[in-house]
Amino acid sequence: MIDTLVLVVGPGIIAAVLWSPFLLSGRFRSLFTQLPPVRSTGASYLFVAVALSIPFVIGTGFILMTRSMDGAALSNALLNMAFVVTIAYVVVLPIAASVGLPRVGIDWDPTNYGLGTWLLLVGAALWYSAVFVVPLAFFAFVLALPTG
Repeated sequence: MIDTLVLVVGPGIIAAVLWSPFLLSGRFRSLFTQLPPVRSTGASYLFVAVALSIPFVIGTGFILMTRSMDGAALSNALLNMAFVVTIAYVVVLPIAASVGLPRVGIDWDPTNYGLGTWLLLVGAALWYSAVFVVPLAFFAFVLALPTG
């Protein structure tokens, strides 16, 4: 039970630490301060960071459990999963934060959702995804190497 919890939550906590430079931005902190249910920057930030890691963790686990794939196919599957999740994050997360949240009454950006906010959100989504994509790409490269 503890092992499973560490495998599922651990990557999200590591991602939270590596993603934390974005908290230097007042806009980014404001987003997490306004998120329900706790309206606490630290708790909301950690919850979101761990939640965003779940598609990468479950996708990787599901792909690795598929024993019928050889190294190259496994490598391609990992890269495809990482690509799809990254594109989804870079497109969906900024739209959800800048359009969706204000529509449901969570007005978090003191600068009125201008270009700077959109660039910050896209950059944050790319950075967060890179935290997972870089090690997955390295692992995929190793898997694609020819064996003996």
